Amino acid sequence: MCDRVILHCDMNNFFASVECLSRPELKGVPMAVAGSEDDRHGIILAKNNIAKKYGIVTAETVWQAKKKCPDLILVPPHYERYSYYSKVINEIYSRFTDMVEPFSIDESWLDVTGSRLLFGSGEEIAKKISDIAKKETGLTMSIGVSFNKFFAKMGSDYKKPDAITVITRDNYKDILYPLPVGDMIFVGKSTLARLNTLGIHTIGDLAETDVEILKKAIGKSGESLWENANGLDETPVMRIDYQREEKSMGNGITFRRDLETEEDIRAAIVMLSDSLSMKLRKRELKGNIIKIDIKDTGLKKITRQKKLDYSTYLKSDIAEESLKLLHANWKTGTPIRHITVTMSGFDEDEKLQQLSFFEQKKKSNEKTLRMEKSIDVIRGRFGMDSIAFGSNVDTDIVRNLKKDNDNED
Repeated sequence: MCDRVILHCDMNNFFASVECLSRPELKGVPMAVAGSEDDRHGIILAKNNIAKKYGIVTAETVWQAKKKCPDLILVPPHYERYSYYSKVINEIYSRFTDMVEPFSIDESWLDVTGSRLLFGSGEEIAKKISDIAKKETGLTMSIGVSFNKFFAKMGSDYKKPDAITVITRDNYKDILYPLPVGDMIFVGKSTLARLNTLGIHTIGDLAETDVEILKKAIGKSGESLWENANGLDETPVMRIDYQREEKSMGNGITFRRDLETEEDIRAAIVMLSDSLSMKLRKRELKGNIIKIDIKDTGLKKITRQKKLDYSTYLKSDIAEESLKLLHANWKTGTPIRHITVTMSGFDEDEKLQQLSFFEQKKKSNEKTLRMEKSIDVIRGRFGMDSIAFGSNVDTDIVRNLKKDNDNED
């Protein structure tokens, strides 16, 4: 059986590169795309290669980056542009295969196994894609070519920018095994620490470790990491029109000022729940697991969740249960910097609502549902600001949430 031919295409410094298209003068100076410090989203989202040479890294705070490079030019993000170019790039991929699976806004896997008779070898296809993208958009990418998705991803990371790396069954040990095990996808800080305690520091160390030891140390993921390191990944590349099943859906905001009063907290929860419920209804998803993530001013985070005895996509239910979770787990008066509300448990539909105890709630919810769906229709025609819930209209928390949610869309 012939090996598959998989590409992993990763746009180089995507956000920063897109910004440089409209402002070419930024190409010759250290620059970074960053969230607003005034809005307390002050972290580096992307940087160009010049900034990278100063040691600036993604996700560090703006003030840390400025300490490394006082002359760093900061540019606000323009997500609509990134979304546009992401679609353009994926359209280029689709000229070569319909097996295109986006991994993020700037990364995609391609299965070109069946495309070789038309376009040449995997490396030749990668070169053609890179050249077309450069010519039509002005953007560059790094591409890994291999016989599975994991090694293709490692290949695109191996050499940057504007590079193609081919990883085969003959050379993968020479290329990958000397690399730090932390370079592997899905190896986070806690997993890395546990691997290091086992004396595993390189990908080669991991590949040569008894898989049972890994399973005992880090659970089921240990076996998956071992398989990846040994070239055993057989995960398929999904078709370009594949709709991934939603496992959860959430809405979160870092607030422009700390939430300290009950009024602030309630306004924030209601607004987040309102926006989330609209997304759920749009996709006809009802969930029975509510989760909240809360960060304080020191960025300490707690996560709490509960399973409901019924499935819902109503704003009133989501807000009520979220507030209960928050009040049960957060010390009153402790300032809140960030809240995320998430709903999951979509696969159990409404079976639990048939319990007689909840018949009355279900009946009352029908009226609430009619009202919330009517609001969806009005907002769909006239915009989110066309209708709001009275007690929340005048709070600055809600005004800021609306602005931030509009920006995120």
